[in-house]
Amino acid sequence: MRAATGKARGVSAAQMRKIALSFPEALEKPSYGKPSFFIAKKFFTRWRNEDNSIVLIVDSMDTRDMMLELDPRTYFITDHYRDYPGVLVRAGRVTPDELKAMLERRFRQIAPKKLLKAMDADGARAPENNSRSRGAARKTGKKRR
Repeated sequence: MRAATGKARGVSAAQMRKIALSFPEALEKPSYGKPSFFIAKKFFTRWRNEDNSIVLIVDSMDTRDMMLELDPRTYFITDHYRDYPGVLVRAGRVTPDELKAMLERRFRQIAPKKLLKAMDADGARAPENNSRSRGAARKTGKKRR
């Protein structure tokens, strides 16, 4: 199976680990006895050996439910995640670039504000919520409408 870009789909545990640790202040430590990744002290993601999936925390139950409806072959949950805004991503169904984009969104939700501000000031890539444009408006003194 190939993605629209022509890249083969599928992310290994080693690739996922490398992507997760590429984010500023990312660290690996156990959570409930499983290797997990954190940004500062907040849970970021983890690999699930039991079904070769990746734990992805999303911004709301509505977002999670939409993902489950739109692509049930890629996204699923277990009973453990039923009442929690988390979704499991089948690692064989995403590319490394897709996984990085998903984790960038989560990173922006949990990273320390000071770190995000410094990254935006340095011109680091801002994901779809584009907080960089808000920072640019403040620096120039122009009010956003």
